[in-house]
Amino acid sequence: MSTTPASRPMQAAPDSFPKGVLWAAGAMIAISLISVGWVRLTGNGPDQLRAAGRDPLTGERVAERALRFEDRPDGAIAVIDASSGQQLVEIRGEQGFVRGSLRALTRERKQREMGSEAPFELIAQADGRLTLHDPATGKRVELESFGPTNAANFSRLLALPARSAP
Repeated sequence: MSTTPASRPMQAAPDSFPKGVLWAAGAMIAISLISVGWVRLTGNGPDQLRAAGRDPLTGERVAERALRFEDRPDGAIAVIDASSGQQLVEIRGEQGFVRGSLRALTRERKQREMGSEAPFELIAQADGRLTLHDPATGKRVELESFGPTNAANFSRLLALPARSAP
């Protein structure tokens, strides 16, 4: 009796999914779970920091300033002291970190269909933290986490005296 393809028993196809991909996915999941567990156990989660009174917005403030940022026709950004209405400085050129931080906060305002009239708060704390906070949306950028050079771009705004607009 001859065997034809129709009369042969069906054989299971070999498992062709690469085991390396499965191991990598499993490792990523394990690392994520361990990382989250570590943050929670050490008390460094955002909700844990607020509950412990270590929130950047509720800690000991050493300096703060309400600032408005206005785009100029020439592409510059005017930084205005919101309490006096006086211009502090005009940011020209790239200034990538300053522009990126502001873009992130203003994007949130646009998504919520809010205007740009409300000032931002720049807050320096006794422990060295520097925060750019948007009271209109509740969003904030922890500036010191981007390194001292980037944070310095904002920290100098706390010390600048107001000057009249050109």
